[in-house]
Parts: sequence; C-alpha cells; structure tokens
Amino acid sequence: GCVLVVSVIEQLAQWHNSTVKAAVERLCNYIPGKYQIIRHMLRCIDREMNADVVCHSLKLCKQDPGQPLCHLYPSPKVSWFSTFFKATDGGSFMGFSSICAFPLLANLCEKIKYVIKNKLPFEDFDGDKFSTFPTLRGYHWRGRDCNDKNTTVYPGRRPDNWDVKSDSNCNGIWGVDPKDGIPYEEKFCKDADSQGVVLLGDSAGAHFHIPPEWMTVTQMSVKSFANLPMAFTNELDWPQFSEITGFLNSTIGGWTDSLYLRLRRRNRCNHRDLQNISQNGIMYFPINIAAYLSFSLARNQLLDNPAIVIYATIGNDVCNGNRDTLAHMTTPKEMLSNVVQALRYLDSRLPNGSHVILTGLVDGRFLWDNLHDRYHPLGQLNRDITYSQLYSFLNCLQVSPCSGWLTPNETLRNLTSERALQLSNVLKEIATSEKFANFDIFYMDFPLRQTAEEWQKMGGEPWQLIEPVDGFHPSQIAAALGTSITWQKVLHEWPQVLGKENPFNDQIEAIFKDQGGH
Repeated sequence: GCVLVVSVIEQLAQWHNSTVKAAVERLCNYIPGKYQIIRHMLRCIDREMNADVVCHSLKLCKQDPGQPLCHLYPSPKVSWFSTFFKATDGGSFMGFSSICAFPLLANLCEKIKYVIKNKLPFEDFDGDKFSTFPTLRGYHWRGRDCNDKNTTVYPGRRPDNWDVKSDSNCNGIWGVDPKDGIPYEEKFCKDADSQGVVLLGDSAGAHFHIPPEWMTVTQMSVKSFANLPMAFTNELDWPQFSEITGFLNSTIGGWTDSLYLRLRRRNRCNHRDLQNISQNGIMYFPINIAAYLSFSLARNQLLDNPAIVIYATIGNDVCNGNRDTLAHMTTPKEMLSNVVQALRYLDSRLPNGSHVILTGLVDGRFLWDNLHDRYHPLGQLNRDITYSQLYSFLNCLQVSPCSGWLTPNETLRNLTSERALQLSNVLKEIATSEKFANFDIFYMDFPLRQTAEEWQKMGGEPWQLIEPVDGFHPSQIAAALGTSITWQKVLHEWPQVLGKENPFNDQIEAIFKDQGGH
C-alpha cells in the first residue's frame, strides 16, 4: 500500500511538473484528511529515492531474516541499508497507530469486525439480516428492508395475509384493488413462482474492484475519489453491480446485467429478493461452510419463498499467497466433504422448490496469458511496471491473490489449473449423484471461454475482461457478458429453475409508478 501511494505522489509531481510537496498537497486535496506520515514521505521522496526505498525507510515495509527483499522498482545503485539510514537520519518511524486502540472506538471496531466476519448488516435494528443502509453489508448486499423496526418484514418472505394492509416482503406490491376487492399481491403474485437469488461466492462474486483512476495520474481528479468512502465501507467490493445480484447502473467500466435483474424482469414480484454472501480473499475453504452459512443466510423454510442459490467459488479453493501454494489448495476429498455438508445445511434451511447451481472453477491461466507483458496502470506513465513485475512483487510479499496462476512458472500455472479441474469435477459429480429434499441441483462450467469469444466478436480484447488494477478478478464487462451466457444456458437446459414469466408485470409496474416508486 505504501509503495502504491508513494508511486502515485511521484507520478503526480512528474505529470504536473511540480515539486513533490505540491504533488502531496494535490493528492491531499483529492482525498480528505492529512496524516503525519506525509511529512516523513516528503523527506524521503525529496531525496529522489524510489517508492520501495521510501517505504522501507519508514519501516512500513520490512525484510524478514532469511527472506528476499521485495521491491516493485529496480534497486537503487547505493546499498539499501545506507539509503535507509540516511533517509531516517538513523532514527526509526513507528508507522500508523491502530484507530481501534482508542477506548471509545474499541466497541465500534469489534462490532464492525463481527458483522464483516459473519456477512451481516452493521445497521439492522430488528435483527432480520436486512438493512436500510447501503454499505457495511447493507442493501448493496441484500434486498433493502422496508421496515427495519419489524422482524417479520423483509425481502423474500411470502406475503402476510396477501399484504392487504402493508408490504411485508418489500416488493412494493400491497393493498387492495378497489375495482374487485382482490389484494394486489394475490392477484399478481399468487401463482407467479416467486423466488429470490442467493450467491455463495468469493471475491469475484463480491465483485472486487479498485478503480484504476485512483492510481492513474493522467486521469486523477477530485471526482476520482468521490466513491472512496462507499468503496471502503463495502470492503472494496461492488456487489450492487455484480453478475448475480447487481441492481444499479454500473459506474465502473461497463454495464450492469445480473441474474437478479433478469429474474425481476421475468417476475416483478421478485423485487428486492437478493442476497450476496461472498467474501474477499482466502476465506472459509476448506473449513466448515455450513457453520459460515448458519450466520449469514437469511431464509426461513416455512415463511419465505424458494430461492435459486448460486454456489460460485471460482478461485478460492486453489488460490492463496503461500510460496508452497500447492500444499495449501483444497483437495478433492476436502471439496467433496465441505460442499456436501453445505448442501445438507441448505436443505435444512431453503424452502421446498428451491434450486442450487454449482459453478465450476475458472481456468486462471487466462490471466498470465493475456496480461503478463502489458503495463499496469501504475506503470503506464513511464512504461516501467508490467503485470509480470506486479505479480512478482506480490508473490515476494506472500500477499498474491493467487500464487499458482500469477507466476512466470508455467508448470505451476498448469498444476493449479489441473487442481481446479479436479475440484470442478467433484462439483459435477455431486450434482449428478446427490439428491436433496427441498431443492434440485445442477452444475455448470464457469463460462470464461464463451465470454472471451463473445467479447472478441464485439471487437474487444481478452485483457479487457480482467480487472486492471489487481490483474486478477473478472471486470465489469466480463460480469455482464457472463450473466447473458449463464442465463441462456439455464433458460434452454433447466427452464424450470427460472420459473414462469409473470403476465401481470406491466400492471405491476404501472401501480409501482403510481405509488411514486414505493
């Protein structure tokens, strides 16, 4: 993080032909809040050291005994130790103090840690796992609550007494038609096969994204950081634009198309019935997924509508930042045990008539093949940092999102893909052999190859399907195209999963507009 910030400061000075101090002031004007660390950075950068040297001199980066020295830029001609010593005048810098160390903030920090760990809303007054606040696992992740003071009112439930007096399921349909005395919910939704969509995923499902304009100085302005508070309170995820649960128009380099939006268009009664239960990084595999779900899933088997559950952990079971990455990958035996256990838990929670789709793992060799020799956003100004260099830097630090794929070692890339295929075959076998009482189960490959083919037919390049900053996750374009491919497969091969199209959609929309978008 330090290396990225110092690199941006250096490039801002270069691009605007200004001093480093002026560049720091410019960046501070973009991002609210100035920190003591800036003064220390200034002292070092003014000595014309590169970002690696500055961050090591501040003691924000370190070299562990016996470990290689990790750096993004070429080493300076003078020795590292000499450079560090001069930069700090022989002193030391203690780094950032934890904000959670303050007694008044300790409880708040613990609550934030709890809700993030368990994928729950920070602000949920009635405890039904739905919120009226967008971020901190709020309604960007689940349908928006329409009464956060009543635990029996939430998206996805079957209507209470056909919602004659109030909207118990937050789909905007309630009251009685004065022409015939029939409740609108009964008239429009009784036989509509209403169902929600639930994603159990990893960082790709959460839709991890770091805006490239945050570190591309030729594009940087005050507007570049306008969404920074929202991004951080969403853990740098953008589920509101994702391919499974997205519902807002995208502002991150593409258009929004999602399984939820398509289900909603098919049946307007499905409004707000979505849950994105996804986690960044190396998360709960190969540990007990059922225990994880018991905290996070919001579905009442007796009171709620059925759901389509998408199980899409497309990389986490083979991706980690360890040097002995193969030893830390999920084994086929672990995969079988964990997924079957999770499915059994779902069978105890999902209403009858639900569906589960298991998505296979991606073939991540696509990443290196299409990005390794291209310039990263941080290297575009001076043409000095490629994705290959970035991957090596992250691997050295042991914080790579996927050491097995983001590596020049072709043998390791092939072995990682081989394990991914083995785990996908486990999922395929589960879908074929396992039976459950309350849902049917299907398997589909992750549609990366078809997505790339479709994009190239539209005149695009394969590298545009990958997030530009991390060089790892699917981009917004890939998400939208993937939705279309997934939808067509399900529509043609398993049409019963999607339910029938509601013939009353136009009438529902008309009432919705008359109510002022309730």
